[in-house]
Amino acid sequence: MKKTYKIDVDCANCANLMETETKKTSGVKDAVVNFMTLKMKVEFEDGVDAKEVMTRVRDNCKRVEKDCEIYL
Repeated sequence: MKKTYKIDVDCANCANLMETETKKTSGVKDAVVNFMTLKMKVEFEDGVDAKEVMTRVRDNCKRVEKDCEIYL
C-alpha cells in the first residue's frame, strides 16, 4: 500500500533526514520526501497498520528535525 502525506519542513537537508528516518522505520518498505512539493510518499509493508506506522515515522522524524510536521 502506498500513501502520500503533506509535510512541513524548513530545508532540503531536513527533508533528506526525514526520508532517511522514514525508511528506517519498521513497517515502511520505501519512502520519498520531496522538499519542493512538501510531500512524503510512503510505501508500507504488507499487513501493517499504516496509521500506527506513521505515528512512529513522525516520532522518528521529530528526533532529527524537531520543527517538522507530517499531516496524517
